[in-house]
Amino acid sequence: MNKERLINSFIEMLKIHSPSKKEGEFAKYMVNLLEGLGADIYLDEGYLQYGGDSPSIIAKIPGDIEGEGVTLAAHMDVIEPNLNVEPIIEGNIIKTNGTTTLGGDDKGGIASILEVIRTIKEEKISHKDIYVVLTPCEEIGMLGAKYFDWGNVPKDMMPAKNMIVVDNSGAAGIIAHSAPSKYDFEIRFKGRNAHAGIEPEKGINAIAMAAHTLTHMNTGRIDDLTTSNISTIDSKFPSNVVPDICTMTGEVRSHSEEKILEILESYKNRCDETVERFGGSYEINYKCDYPVLKPKDDLKFAKEFVRVYEEMGVNSELKIIGGGSDSNIFAEQGFNSIIIGVGMNKVHTVDEYLEIAELFKTTEAIIRYIKKDE
Repeated sequence: MNKERLINSFIEMLKIHSPSKKEGEFAKYMVNLLEGLGADIYLDEGYLQYGGDSPSIIAKIPGDIEGEGVTLAAHMDVIEPNLNVEPIIEGNIIKTNGTTTLGGDDKGGIASILEVIRTIKEEKISHKDIYVVLTPCEEIGMLGAKYFDWGNVPKDMMPAKNMIVVDNSGAAGIIAHSAPSKYDFEIRFKGRNAHAGIEPEKGINAIAMAAHTLTHMNTGRIDDLTTSNISTIDSKFPSNVVPDICTMTGEVRSHSEEKILEILESYKNRCDETVERFGGSYEINYKCDYPVLKPKDDLKFAKEFVRVYEEMGVNSELKIIGGGSDSNIFAEQGFNSIIIGVGMNKVHTVDEYLEIAELFKTTEAIIRYIKKDE
């Protein structure tokens, strides 16, 4: 690979502002680059359903070897504040001046993918078909992936099922292969209004109902693969009114959907106990935000990539992670994903930085993986 070109390309990408729902300019930039490298392009217009301005991109680099090939994936949106990024190269890292995020999440991944394709083209490396999938709005609920209309994708543009998602934080060598499902829930407690100074005993305090329920709910780290969190408790009344409405929201994550539903059922039981003690009533509603990600081949694909890193002398680790990504959504379409990193650190903060050596290692690893079928 051309290391200087890779760094320059990365920095050029950073300077194109692409927050969630406003990735349109960056998407046009990527389409032009990919078309210039001989890629066939398909654009999905799911963004029209959620108010964005950027399509999801499928690019196909036709190969000269029979076989399904591989898909390289990343997302185009970045976390704010990210306008007018000033990248600073300091030794082995690229950082900002501390007033913005860097955007290495996930433009580091996109720069790596682009350099892989450029290198393969320049070195005339024989390969199977290579697909690139770039999505908008990953950072605000994987909207690009969720609204992707796979039914309209032409057969010859349908990406390969083995997918390398270049969007993990940390060093090269970490290969995430499993991630939890997440359910969001809302509990609405209904008490009874009363004047807090004249006749409070006639009221049923909905905030007290929520507090009592919360103290008896199992939250936080529930087991090795399950977590739960309460994120909001909302009730707005003047101090002289016993509040009759209080809403509590949160999430449950687990690598077992059965476990999630078990936890949510236990929350319902806690609410029943609260109503029995206080009176009043409640409603609980929940929905799956994204499904579980699990290997579909008993880790065969992930272990192939482990061997690539080990051949390079890079320590590699198969990992189960606690966060969700586009990979969770793509799993429902049958994609078999691994998630790898390019040296992003302190992502989603103004202290974000990228380790240059790790970016090089991951880029080389992807090239080596593609070359192994040469």
